[in-house]
This record gives sequence, C-alpha cells and structure tokens, in this order.
Amino acid sequence: MGHDTGDKAAATMAIDSALVRELAELLADTGLSEIEVEDGSRKIRVARTLTAAPMAHMVAAPVAAPVAAPAAGISAGDAAPAADMAGAVKSPMVGTCYLSPEPGAASFIAVGQAVKAGDTLLIVEAMKVMNPIVAPTSGTIKAILVENAQPVEFDQPLVVVG
Repeated sequence: MGHDTGDKAAATMAIDSALVRELAELLADTGLSEIEVEDGSRKIRVARTLTAAPMAHMVAAPVAAPVAAPAAGISAGDAAPAADMAGAVKSPMVGTCYLSPEPGAASFIAVGQAVKAGDTLLIVEAMKVMNPIVAPTSGTIKAILVENAQPVEFDQPLVVVG
C-alpha cells in the first residue's frame, strides 16, 4: 500500500507490548477469536485458536453416533447404552457444570422428569458467564451424566433426553 518494507519494519518495532497484552486479555474476557486495532499507519491484530464452540451455539443437537465409553450414570452392563446416548445433550464449551440455579437451590432436572424443548437442563459456567444449556427437544430425562460443580469439556455428554 505505498509503504516500502523499511517503513513497515519500523512500524512493527514501535508496537506497544502493553497494548498487545491488553488486547490478548480482551480476547480472553470476551471469548472472541481475534481483534484488530488501527491507529494511523499502525495496525495490530491479535488472534487465538478457540478450543470451544462459539458462545452463540448454546443448544447442542442430539447426537446420532454412540459414544464409545459409558459415562457415569449408565452402567457398562446395560444392554443399550449406545441407544440412550442418542439423545445426549453435549456441552458447547469448556467450563464448570451446575445442576441448580444457585447453591442450595433445587436442581433444574431429575431422572424421569419430563422436559419441553427450551427448558433449562443445567448451566455451564465459562469465563464467569453462566450459560444455560436447554433441552433441544421435548422428552424425559433418561440420565444425568455429570455432577454439580464438575468441570466439563467441549462436546462432553451432559444429559440424556429421550
């Protein structure tokens, strides 16, 4: 863009490392994957690789493929654990799972309880944001595969709705 490489090299040497750190912290705080700022002829872009699904995808779709290892709450001796996992609601992010809206409160769901599509099943806290995980379809809670305050991974089965 009209700058020779000498000017470009001089501009990159003048980058404020405190600003880069501040932008990196902003990425972590907001969940964004990249941010770019421009100040005159100087442009700074900071990007990171996300390990979780974007926050906009709060509802996990039912899973068609069975999960290889049986999860807590489903006995390895059950005749049809793979069929039960077909209605598994998976975590859309890495975080901490909470089964109730606040400490000491009743759980959102219980095994055998009927739920409607859109009902809150549990909460996954990620970066101090409480993210409700809702039922993708109406059905009955077949299994709760996590415990309260348990760390969860991206794509980990949380609840089976059938």
